[in-house]
Amino acid sequence: MRITDSEGVRTITFDRPEAMNAMTTHIASDLADAFESLDPEEHDACVLTGEGKAFSAGGDIQMMAERDWNADESYEVMTSTFGRVAESAIESSVPIVAKVNGDAVGAGMAVTLVADFAISVDTARFGAGFVKVGLVPDTGGTFLLPQMLGLRTAKDLAITGRLVSAEEAAEMGIVNESVAAEELDAAVDDLVATLKERPTRTIGLIKEGIHGNTGRGWADALDREAMLQARAYDTPEHTEGVSAFLEKRDPEF
Repeated sequence: MRITDSEGVRTITFDRPEAMNAMTTHIASDLADAFESLDPEEHDACVLTGEGKAFSAGGDIQMMAERDWNADESYEVMTSTFGRVAESAIESSVPIVAKVNGDAVGAGMAVTLVADFAISVDTARFGAGFVKVGLVPDTGGTFLLPQMLGLRTAKDLAITGRLVSAEEAAEMGIVNESVAAEELDAAVDDLVATLKERPTRTIGLIKEGIHGNTGRGWADALDREAMLQARAYDTPEHTEGVSAFLEKRDPEF
């Protein structure tokens, strides 16, 4: 996995093209570390993509064949690796963009779901293939699939393990949009340019509110919303935004 930081944007690239960018537990741990170290003072956005023809084929099957963990050990490994990927992405104040350059299957699709935005090439295929190797969706899959796609579609993808096209993935909400391969760079660059114009710490509060209120009753949700807004009111980004509006100029976040 390669990580580069340039002009406020962190780019993370899965770099196992010979294995369709399959993820081992070590790679998952490194990815979680990369998400956790994102700093809203330094980063405006994070772009996640893959080297070669695939975004990620998901968990490494060879690793699965060689492991000898018992149930308790498996729980500890999963929560500290693939589970931490989902947790760190959801909790990151810095917006994460999945630049899906090819097939995203299993944990590869789950990582696409935990990203805040996802743009894919129109030839990519998506699938929750866990069931085909006797596993349940992980990397946040059991939570995000029904939350984002609805129960019926979540069960369809998780139980059948079928692959869907990029067009169908966009209709389902797995990705924001699918574009031709030659348009992928420009589409992601345009989105990142927009994100760089927005206050990153405020984005973090928005994410915290949306994710934190998922599944709450309306009274708890409104209380949490008010708490987050109170924190937002007390930020320099809010002061600058109001000043810029009143002074009829672009804000400098």
